[in-house]
Amino acid sequence: MVTYSSISKKGIVSDVKDALDAGCRFIQYREKRKSTREMVKEAQILKNICKNKAVFLVNDRVDIALAVDADGVHLGQDDMPVSFARRLLGDKKIIGLTVHNVEEAVEAERMGADYVGLAPIFKTDTKEDSGDPCGVEVLERIRSKIAIPIVAVGGININNVEEVIRKGADGVVAVSAVLDSDNVYSGIKDFIRVIKEVKLR
Repeated sequence: MVTYSSISKKGIVSDVKDALDAGCRFIQYREKRKSTREMVKEAQILKNICKNKAVFLVNDRVDIALAVDADGVHLGQDDMPVSFARRLLGDKKIIGLTVHNVEEAVEAERMGADYVGLAPIFKTDTKEDSGDPCGVEVLERIRSKIAIPIVAVGGININNVEEVIRKGADGVVAVSAVLDSDNVYSGIKDFIRVIKEVKLR
């Protein structure tokens, strides 16, 4: 799950607790509006909640990840290069990178990223600058080119998640489909159930 304070109905701490209770094992802290001091405080709280329950990543901010000893970071194409982040974080931390096409995905693996987040798969209103959807066809092509895990992002909902997993995604991020609902716990439970069913076939 990726936290979004701007659309959260009960607050991100509540969202993360519900996500963990539902079985989510990857939490990414994403915050664009708060000060660094506020982010460090919030990230520390979330990291403590996730301890021994889930992998805790920080979006974009390598400094915040270092400050709270997060499990890793998720970077965008305009953020610190993977090689520099690796130098700062060390070999034991997880580094993910957002990619939009086959070329970026192949390069991400070459640079040492531990996983890629392919975005956006479908049209999404959650992130204003997300760009044009790449579709499941690009996902399928990337799956044939790289060995590291692929997380599908953008416009993912309970009706299309099965196709996304079948086409090669190892996991998904479904922000609005989960956080816009009145019950984060149930929303995540539903996604986990469908994903497990597809992978068992």
